[in-house]
Amino acid sequence: MADNSLWRYAGLATQFFVAIGVAVFAGLKMDKIFSFSMPLLVWILPLTIIVFIIIKIIKDTGKK
Repeated sequence: MADNSLWRYAGLATQFFVAIGVAVFAGLKMDKIFSFSMPLLVWILPLTIIVFIIIKIIKDTGKK
């Protein structure tokens, strides 16, 4: 049973890091496209993703 929990949390951690990486990459590309004076989207997108993933993790790992 502990092995199942390990894989579950490893999957959540992988999802978390991949989503942040994609958000940073998309933020960099979108900042170049919109040519903002400061890296606005490279900050906003990952922070938004972090908030939504933390909410998802709390819902997934909470007591049922």
